[in-house]
Amino acid sequence: MNADSISVLKGKYCHSLTEYSRYLTREVSIGDIPLGGINPIRIQSMTTTDTMDTIATVEQTIRMVNAGCEYVRITAPSVKEAQNLAEIKKELKKRGYHVPLVADIHFTPNAAEVAARIVEKVRINPGNYADKKRFNQIDYSPSEYQAELERIYQKFAPLVKVCKEYGTVMRIGTNHGSLSDRIMSYYGDTPRGMVESAMEFIRMCENLNYYNLVISMKSSNPQIMVQAYRLLVETMSKEGMNYPLHLGVTEAGDGEDGRIKSAVGIGALLEDGLGDTIRVSLTEEPEFEAPVAIALAKRYEDRGHKAEKLKAEGIKLKAENEKYSQPATRNIQLHNPYEYVKRISAELNTFIGGHQVPRVVVDISKKNLKDPQILSGVGYSYSTLLDKYNMGEQSVDFVYLADELPSFAMPGNLKQLYNYSTWKTLTDNRNCHPVFTLGEYIHASQKDDSLNLVRVSNADLDSEEFHNLPIDNTLVFVLETIELHGMADQRQFFFRLIEVGIDVPVIICRDYNSCSESDLQLYSATDVGALLIDGFGDGIWLNASEVPVKMVVSTAFGILQATRSRISKTEYISCPSCGRTLFDLQETTQMIRSRTDHLKGLKIGIMGCIVNGPGEMADADYGYVGTGPGKITLYRGKEVVKKNVNTENALDELIEIIREDGNWIESESKN
Repeated sequence: MNADSISVLKGKYCHSLTEYSRYLTREVSIGDIPLGGINPIRIQSMTTTDTMDTIATVEQTIRMVNAGCEYVRITAPSVKEAQNLAEIKKELKKRGYHVPLVADIHFTPNAAEVAARIVEKVRINPGNYADKKRFNQIDYSPSEYQAELERIYQKFAPLVKVCKEYGTVMRIGTNHGSLSDRIMSYYGDTPRGMVESAMEFIRMCENLNYYNLVISMKSSNPQIMVQAYRLLVETMSKEGMNYPLHLGVTEAGDGEDGRIKSAVGIGALLEDGLGDTIRVSLTEEPEFEAPVAIALAKRYEDRGHKAEKLKAEGIKLKAENEKYSQPATRNIQLHNPYEYVKRISAELNTFIGGHQVPRVVVDISKKNLKDPQILSGVGYSYSTLLDKYNMGEQSVDFVYLADELPSFAMPGNLKQLYNYSTWKTLTDNRNCHPVFTLGEYIHASQKDDSLNLVRVSNADLDSEEFHNLPIDNTLVFVLETIELHGMADQRQFFFRLIEVGIDVPVIICRDYNSCSESDLQLYSATDVGALLIDGFGDGIWLNASEVPVKMVVSTAFGILQATRSRISKTEYISCPSCGRTLFDLQETTQMIRSRTDHLKGLKIGIMGCIVNGPGEMADADYGYVGTGPGKITLYRGKEVVKKNVNTENALDELIEIIREDGNWIESESKN
């Protein structure tokens, strides 16, 4: 092992909770592109073609490489596909491409052993490699459990020996949706179960003196995924291990939803310096995944360089100051990073804080405030004929107007925010609330009776003004940051509030005023999503002057949906497709979405094959899974409701199941 590179994790699961520091892992060589150590974060994706179609797979691989993929994964569900990897590799070399290939293995140890002699890396899933999943609860005695491990060891050891002989790397890829009955019975459907599933196989590898490993902990739920990786790193560290990490949110979906959900999970870990290679799983063509992954990874390459430059210039980063770094060990004890617990905050006027969902704030101060139609971008459509507003599922809670006054009447349930100097001049301030600087609030001669928003930063906690702050049941903090490592800066603010027992609601505010639409989605989902999945934040306020307000609103609600903080639409857990897929996933996902996207709060799983299908159904309310050519199996949770339904009837039958359960409502567009 690289014992000299395994350092004490001051943040329990990472080097630091306050400054950016990448977790140093063991380096493994995958072909001629090394992974881990001080190497860049590597980018990868997976083909969607039939592995037996050599030319189609080669051409798709080339498109992926040209899009930025450094490793390409290909499914090998049986020995014949594993053998054909040699033909694919030969054709790629003939065309001048030497990209390392990864064989994706699930139920077939013999296919893995064939593939390991051909490609640079194999991925095995502990949940279904020499193990089984039938959703059976089994009571194991310690000796019986050990006997099962011995049985698995005997089936797994031959693959390890082949990998050692051929210099092949192995990814031990745990999937939350396919934990075995053995693990589920012993550890439950938990991050701990995911970690132990992988650790069992890691220990077997080390027993056989094999260390060319990469580890992953994937889930369609970013919250579970992040908790599992954190727990994995802590567990490995305690056992003297530092294997490189492959990051990914599985079955993330497509479009905006898939990108935001991926950024929440992957970005939250990258923020703490975890992750050596990433794959963004979108229900789209695989070459569209790499640019998203590159954008996520590039941010941390830049951050590391900027941090080093600041240090070299003698500029001490705020997070390095003793007063900021000292509380970290106490803070990690005040907050459990392996279990979701929402920070306890005061509930003000049954509107914000406490048990209320996080609120959404949007700045419209630079928009045309003479036309009520401007509010359609924030979820309030105005009917001129009826002179009334209609709310959508993604209607914001606050609009920030700064010092601008609208010339039309606002909806009665939309709260307006004004700078304090303007607010105090209003003759009618019903539903209008002031936004103060810290100094303004302390010295204000006039305050609102219900809600007073005060802009603060982490640095303000050490100021005399903050110590003089009068705290009552009208106060809301608007938490801002200008720090390079802004998420950690804001997280530290929450830690310190908990430490001193301040329960004021907090709206997380971040500026992305120079960002494109795509960067806004990825960066804000990372920065704000990382806080929300840890239970921090009573509201979200994104500023992005270069992005249409409708997109800002959609992004904010998308982050809340991905973190399961506030549900405003149907959630689709759809896999990205691969050579095992039994129908056109992109077309099918859009077809299902077109008829069910009005079912707010429902989670619908759409899986191309049986590999991860049954397990991921456990995280969905309903499931649509390919089980054979032209055949679909329908699920309610993890329970099979109808088997082998003809594809042309499957969606109608799924809707009928939803209807029977009382969860169907007619779409307003059809009424």
